[in-house]
Amino acid sequence: MSDSKLAGQFFDAAIGLLQRVRDEEAGSIAAAGAAIADTVEAGGRLFAYGAGHSSLAAQDVVYRAGGLALMNLLTVPGTTGVDVMPATLGSALERVDGLASAVLDSSPATAGDVLVIISLSGRNALPVEMAQNARALGLKVIGVTSVAYAESTRSRHTSGGFLRDHCDIVLDSKIAIGDAELSAPGIEAPFAPASTVVTSAIMQSMMAAAAEQLVTRGIEPPLLRSGNVDGGHDWNGRVMTEYRERIFYRH
Repeated sequence: MSDSKLAGQFFDAAIGLLQRVRDEEAGSIAAAGAAIADTVEAGGRLFAYGAGHSSLAAQDVVYRAGGLALMNLLTVPGTTGVDVMPATLGSALERVDGLASAVLDSSPATAGDVLVIISLSGRNALPVEMAQNARALGLKVIGVTSVAYAESTRSRHTSGGFLRDHCDIVLDSKIAIGDAELSAPGIEAPFAPASTVVTSAIMQSMMAAAAEQLVTRGIEPPLLRSGNVDGGHDWNGRVMTEYRERIFYRH
């Protein structure tokens, strides 16, 4: 069987996006890493949030081998991945006013913590309000979004603003509106989204930058190891015990 031309084109498109982000967002990624390192050093907590498929990249840095043990998932019921039936309900919940404030008020997040908010379009009420309310509470907000949406679509939040308008640091994923990299004769709809690949890479690069910053300050990064390597469980147990007051997924 011959190789798939379209599969190869998707890899090319994804690699091109990753190269753009690496080159064009390097300063913002470094700033995000420094903000995370500042919070770790100061005794604060780390949170990540994303709705729908954007939650995949948030989940990827929580309780992750090779990741920072202090990164916690902030969840809004019904919006974490595709976890409700019908699945379309999750999209509807992203447009409901008031959910973000209710979640933050009942969460352990507090002033001085960092919240990474992932939203491809950044136009729905939930991520915009999450950023607004988090900053009002004194959290530092890092937004991972596609700036293209803010430049060419209309906000669905009453303020008329986008996620990028309410963040301390913004990382642009460079994903085009519609999140589909390919089109081909005989296929009516564009296809092959790359946002998960690119956004997950941004998140991991941010964690790497934070670890680099911590080492330069003489602080051992609180990293987890794989439980499938010898000594991994013992290592993780030590880290979780040392930082138990700042880890919420272990309770």
